[in-house]
Amino acid sequence: MIATIHSEPDFSVLFMSYVLSRNSRIEEDLIDQLFNSSEKRLARLLLLLANFGKEGRPEPIVGKFSQETLAEMIGTTRSRVSSFHEQILQIGFYRIQR
Repeated sequence: MIATIHSEPDFSVLFMSYVLSRNSRIEEDLIDQLFNSSEKRLARLLLLLANFGKEGRPEPIVGKFSQETLAEMIGTTRSRVSSFHEQILQIGFYRIQR
């Protein structure tokens, strides 16, 4: 890998960019887990899944995620995710496409 990084400058830039962006994401996830409530973590996860704040426009979340999967992703219980989900639906922030 080191030889490739030295001999292929284009690859090196791409690889280092990927490693640094992944490291940033891991740091953000750790800070999120330590300092934010599970409700805020769920909101952040949903925004990340929709590519909100990235180039272009936010997109509908592709794929189906169970409340249990979302709970595992943010480190809480399925019942908490269900409760937050109901609150979000009542406010009208998003709608479910079936």
